[in-house]
Amino acid sequence: MKVVIAPDGFGQTLTASQAAAAIADGMGTRAELVQAPMSDGGPGFIDALRRSVQGARVIDVATVGPFGEQATGQVLLDGDGRGYVESAQAAGLHLTERRDPSWASSYGVGTLMLAAVEGGARVLIVGLGGSATNDGGAGLLAALGIVAYDEAGVALAPGALPLLGVDRVAGTAALRASRVIAATDVDNPLCGPDGASAVFGPQKGASPDDVRLLDTALRRWGEVLDRDRPVRESVLQAAGAGAAGGMGAALFALRAHRRSGFEMVADAAGLAEEIAGASLVVTGEGSFDEQSVRGKVAGGVARLAQDAGVPCVVVAGRVGLGRRQAAAYGIDGTYSLVEHAGERRAIDESAEVLREVSERIAREWAR
Repeated sequence: MKVVIAPDGFGQTLTASQAAAAIADGMGTRAELVQAPMSDGGPGFIDALRRSVQGARVIDVATVGPFGEQATGQVLLDGDGRGYVESAQAAGLHLTERRDPSWASSYGVGTLMLAAVEGGARVLIVGLGGSATNDGGAGLLAALGIVAYDEAGVALAPGALPLLGVDRVAGTAALRASRVIAATDVDNPLCGPDGASAVFGPQKGASPDDVRLLDTALRRWGEVLDRDRPVRESVLQAAGAGAAGGMGAALFALRAHRRSGFEMVADAAGLAEEIAGASLVVTGEGSFDEQSVRGKVAGGVARLAQDAGVPCVVVAGRVGLGRRQAAAYGIDGTYSLVEHAGERRAIDESAEVLREVSERIAREWAR
């Protein structure tokens, strides 16, 4: 029996690599175990790729976090001129206890992009997801040299709320003609009921009143980007512009193309080939719900398993989909850490609880 273990990270408790190792420990030696930690472009993007990208070279980069605090990110460079950046390493929710998307900035992500270019990248692949920000990538662009100004010609302060007063953007991105790819499976637009502020703002600490202001600010930002940096498709209309607090919009203003972050990681790892020869696939993440099957890792892994005719189970901190709903997406079983051990222990002892649940999966599926 061969089991492919391909989870995403479990929120802020376990990285994808840690989750894969805990699942493997729980599965024991009953089967051949293949660990393939995954990412959809959010946290863990670099870690998942460095296992698989040929000629990978990782460099540490001094940058700043969402509120200007010192941070260290990593850039992955391959031997073919590609540089990979993980936005969460400079703008991630896990970097700060402060929940204030009105003032969080993506500036540090631009710093990582510049480091990749300095390292020789001719193609910049920016993984989007897990951000504490809602600034539409204004900070990212400022770090590259494209600055937002108010009506008086004063450069805007960092954050999302100052975008309410944005009048124009000016400058040239210091990217040395590098092409940009936005790696994300999120297809949310920049604004509106499915936009960055409404869907992801509350997860970052935004109140209903905050969401309304933030959405207004991003709409103004999108209008200015469309006017001053026009591209083929309006950033206000582009699918994925709302990814990572609107960083997708900033990348599209740099003429970026969007690619599936999950597919990039899965292709590099040869996940489809591994699954084709497996008896069981185990995936997982912090919270398994409707969003999980519409562009996140668990849904992507389940699709590959379904295509190969291999059973797939999901283990998650919380499970929000019923059995029939999950089955419709090719998922043969779901397992909840909270249901197994209670909320407090599921958070405080995540790795141990995940091992226990994986022992149960091994017993049930061995039959």
